[in-house]
Amino acid sequence: MRVRRHTISVFVGDESGMINRIAGVFARRGYNIESLAVGLNKDKALFTIVVSGTDRVLKQVIEQLNKLVNVLNVEDLSKEPQVERELMLIKLNVEPDQRADVMFVANVFRAKVVDISENSLTLEVTGDPGKIVAAQRNLRKFGIEEICRTGKIALRREKIGATARFWGFSAASYPDLVEASRKNPLTSVNKTVNGNFDQPSSAGGDVYPVEPYESLSMNQVLDAHWGVLDDEDSNGLRSHTLSILVNDCPGVLNIITGVFARRGYSIQSLAVGPAEKEGISRITTVVPGTDESIEKLVQQLYKLIDVHKVDDLTDLPFAERELMVIKVSGNTAARREILDIGNIFRAECVDLSDHTVTLQLTGDLDKMVALQRLLEPYGICEPV
Repeated sequence: MRVRRHTISVFVGDESGMINRIAGVFARRGYNIESLAVGLNKDKALFTIVVSGTDRVLKQVIEQLNKLVNVLNVEDLSKEPQVERELMLIKLNVEPDQRADVMFVANVFRAKVVDISENSLTLEVTGDPGKIVAAQRNLRKFGIEEICRTGKIALRREKIGATARFWGFSAASYPDLVEASRKNPLTSVNKTVNGNFDQPSSAGGDVYPVEPYESLSMNQVLDAHWGVLDDEDSNGLRSHTLSILVNDCPGVLNIITGVFARRGYSIQSLAVGPAEKEGISRITTVVPGTDESIEKLVQQLYKLIDVHKVDDLTDLPFAERELMVIKVSGNTAARREILDIGNIFRAECVDLSDHTVTLQLTGDLDKMVALQRLLEPYGICEPV
């Protein structure tokens, strides 16, 4: 059978070591994850995984993923119309007399300048993977110093007249940005006997009501903003941003995340994509910990054969960006209001249907959560 590229969407509940277990399913079967992006929230996460393989074997992998505890839904989006986006930060070695040429190419690809120095220029490029590759190819002649790519994220395009599938995300699950309740909210995903998703019964707030989940205590690992602490924290904890260069081969991600899982580190965010050199991938992750514990973690990562370089960027000046694609429930009457809110945050509309609006937004985490909070009354279907 023909080998082709598959985009797999995995929707999970929060559990310690979840990233490692999902990566392990692919590693045990010798599949190399080309890119991985995780849309994190306090009690749930949406993984977008790009991997190459035959339809038959990928079907078996999906069945294995569905058997994992706390995996709510797994889909292969490859055969369906989808909205796909990727974000790339690219640093170029550019002399002042070359900047005009670089900006001409950047304008063609609608790239934004996010940092500039005497001999370098950093651009942000957002679009489908084909656009990212084309931009990288055209900018290579100026001299690429570093590249960081989020990997592809994807959401299904809603068919006209079809029934939307609502996950019911809430910005209240970002505890450091919103005064969260002491109760642990967990949005329920209801299924009918034939496998279809039930329609919402209430219109207030989330599409699905947030129910108290007091009977189950869960270790919140997949949390987009948990642990973002200032330097005055009494325990010395703060978020550390690690950049890891590794060989692009099967099983590497499973090995890397295994180091974090065995030592009890909570991964706040994770992005995997190609680096500036062929055959090398860059893993960008945010981990909470003390300076001493993170230093030990870096030493452990350096002992791995496939690891080339590990940088803790926390105390260094660096450019950071997040990419979010969010699908919002809204009929034609509410569509104008949703688009007006999106324009305030400079979000782009990338898809429309009878009952949904899909927006794309880049920026920092506070900007993402602020938009998500304003869109919640309309009903958030899927953010990634």
